[in-house]
Order: sequence, then C-alpha cells, then structure tokens
Amino acid sequence: MRCVGTLLFMVGMNASAALPDLQLWPTIPFIRGQDLCQYQDAYGRNKIQIAQDSTQDMLLLMREGAKARDALTIVIAMDDLANKNRAHANAGVGMDVMLEGTFKSDLDGLYREINPSSKKVAFFNPLPLTQLVRDLHEQKRQGYLDQRYLAGLSGVAWGTYSYSPSCKGDLSVTLHIETKDGATFNFQAQGAPAAVMQPMASQVFEFFQKTQFPSKVRYGDKTIDLLGAPGTPISHAASPENAANSCKKIQGRLPTEAEYEFLSSLGDWSGGVDMRHDFWAMDDGKVLAPDLRNPSPVRSADEIRASQYHFYCVR
Repeated sequence: MRCVGTLLFMVGMNASAALPDLQLWPTIPFIRGQDLCQYQDAYGRNKIQIAQDSTQDMLLLMREGAKARDALTIVIAMDDLANKNRAHANAGVGMDVMLEGTFKSDLDGLYREINPSSKKVAFFNPLPLTQLVRDLHEQKRQGYLDQRYLAGLSGVAWGTYSYSPSCKGDLSVTLHIETKDGATFNFQAQGAPAAVMQPMASQVFEFFQKTQFPSKVRYGDKTIDLLGAPGTPISHAASPENAANSCKKIQGRLPTEAEYEFLSSLGDWSGGVDMRHDFWAMDDGKVLAPDLRNPSPVRSADEIRASQYHFYCVR
C-alpha cells in the first residue's frame, strides 16, 4: 500500500467543528509567485562573491588557452545564455493546469488504491458531459463560478507556486482549501513539477479522510460514539486502570474486544481505528493484544507487562 505522506502542512479551523465532506469547485487556480531562484541569485551572494565567481570562470578559461578578452566575452555570453534560458522556461504557460491535473490524478489514485468506504474529498462538476467535452475541445477551463451551482458546493481550492531557491527546477507549492463556513486548510510541498503534487495529495487525503474524533459509527443495531482520549484522538496510559479512569472523566468508557476488532476492521480511512501491533487497554485490567491470538488476544496486564497501553474512549 502506498505510504501516505506527512510533509509539512498547516491548518486553521474551529477546533469544535467536524471536518466536512468536501465538494470542491473543479478548477484549482494556481497563482505564480516570486521566482525564488532568481531572487537567490540576485540577493544570496554579495558583490564580492559574484566578482570572485566570475574571476574564477575567467581563470579557468585562460588556463585552457583563452586570451583574457576572449575569456571575459565567453563568461558574459554564458551568463546571458543562462538568463535567457531561464526566462524562456518561466514564460511558458500551463504550469497551473499541470499542477491541477497531477493533484487530481494523485488524489484519485490514492482513493482507488486504499478504497475507503466513503470519499471525503470530491470535485463538483455542474456541467453536462456534452458541455464539458465542448469546453475541453475549445481549451476552456471552468473558471467562472456560477451562483446557481453554490448549493452543491462546499468549498473551493486555490494555490500558489514559485520556483524554489535551489535553482534545480523544483517548485514550492502551497494549496489552500476554504469551506463555505469559513474554515481554511493549507498544505505545502516542494519538488519537481511533475511530482510535487503527489505528497500534496497524500497530505489532503490523510487529513480529510482519517477518522475524526468525535464521530459516530454504526455498529450492528446501535451507534458507537468515538470520543477519542482526553486532549488527543488516541492516547496511552501506564495501565489499563489509568486508561479507564481517563475515559470516565469525559463520560466515556474503553471499547470492548468486539468493538476494538470491529473498528480496526474499518481502518483509519473508513471511520475506524487500526489496532496495528499495539497493546490496547480494556476494562477490568485487561489488555487486547492483536498479535497474540493463541489462545486468546485478551490478556491480563501482568501477563503483557508493557510500558504503555494505547486507548481511546467510546460511549
């Protein structure tokens, strides 16, 4: 399974608000920012360093047999050629279209690969297919946001990009998502233009698709409230008794063996919690050890003797 990225991302939102199922406008405009490579060239070195670099280039050419005047002319010509090539590359159009397309493709690839039970992020397309094909044929983008379509829309996304200061062709990209209720989410990545949106898509998938606390899960003919742990979704305690007391303080309890197993079968991306290879606290001083199935995964804490026990609370 593809590893979901955890690169830098920044989030601003109301802590009490549950994450929405996002229906985003299909166009993601990317605004080009300052060329950090050129900025680094201009301000990253002082005049003495620039002069020393130019002198070094001239000396290398003269050692190869070039006269001083010819060496100077060659150095100036090479510098002009580099600037022209960079200007030509930066003048090309379509970088925003490529970033949008690769982001959507990478995000869709994650959904196909992991296949969660519900999709938390999707792109709203208000046009009939005939109109969409006509617009694509005319190389149009859905940049105009019609008031008639706002009812089916829950958010918009836009981004900024700039050439990174490494001067190796990498991009620094920031993606902003804003919902109708004013919550904002910001994600950031850096890399080659063709690959930079893959870690960005991983960040978006992980943040919006992962199980949120508090939330509700249907369990047979009843509903389980996933409360999380005090101050954090999943915590750990020195003993099962300490974990049980923590749950009581938020009017909850520890899950039963069957509940732990059921929620683990749902997984982190479909509303549950993967148990992984950890030890999980239960009531009455018991521990659920998913890797110790024979004769039973339910053991006493004295038998396990772990340094910590993971837990979350339910109601």
